[in-house]
Amino acid sequence: MENSNTISEEEKWWGDKHLEQINGFWFMPRYIPIIHRVLAEFNPRPSDVILSSFPKTGTTWLKSLLYSIINRSSLHSLVNNNPHDLVPCLEVQVYGDQESSDSPTHLSSEDTTTLFHTHIPYQLLGKTLESSGCRVVYVARNPKDTLNSFWHFANKWKMAEEAPWELEEAVEKFLRGTVPYGPYYEHVLGYRMASLKNPSKIFFITYEELKDDTKTHVKRLAEFLGCPFAEEDDKGVEEIVKCCSFEES
Repeated sequence: MENSNTISEEEKWWGDKHLEQINGFWFMPRYIPIIHRVLAEFNPRPSDVILSSFPKTGTTWLKSLLYSIINRSSLHSLVNNNPHDLVPCLEVQVYGDQESSDSPTHLSSEDTTTLFHTHIPYQLLGKTLESSGCRVVYVARNPKDTLNSFWHFANKWKMAEEAPWELEEAVEKFLRGTVPYGPYYEHVLGYRMASLKNPSKIFFITYEELKDDTKTHVKRLAEFLGCPFAEEDDKGVEEIVKCCSFEES
């Protein structure tokens, strides 16, 4: 787990767009300085919870669930707020919007639980997470569905208006690992191995597991986060599951 900021190379990704590499993982060039800043400055509190994921693996759903589990008296917040605002991404809202060299002022205090999200691989961020004592939840998804979702998502970007990302090229790049935050398998494996080593601090779950039995896994997540439901509180669990369901969103 190296926190080195060395960029070893760049490679063509889509059309005339390139990705740049940090320690074996690929990133869009505009995120490179932001990721450097996260690695250098992010200092989570032991009470914080970090949701990590590869893009398009169920992130939004997990943001809703985790926020609702921790903030059960504020479920109405999901109606009035986007989950991405309630659980800010380190590379976007927390450090990505910072134009000055000052550290972000809206990070958590000692006695509060703050939720953050990141797509940064464990191989880069692991030392920070381990030394902080914070809890980490990682969601993975079937690689075929991840690729399909990411392909559709990318083709909604403005750059796709000039030259759509062809499916054949998307498959080739995904398998080679040259997609943003790729390689996919190494990304998943980093967090999976860390969860096996330290299950009390890293909770690994798949999108498919969560979809098949949401109530059971919401209870497991609550236990992991240190705010378990009472045995008789099935209504509370069901309320969170319903509030965070696709039908409600």
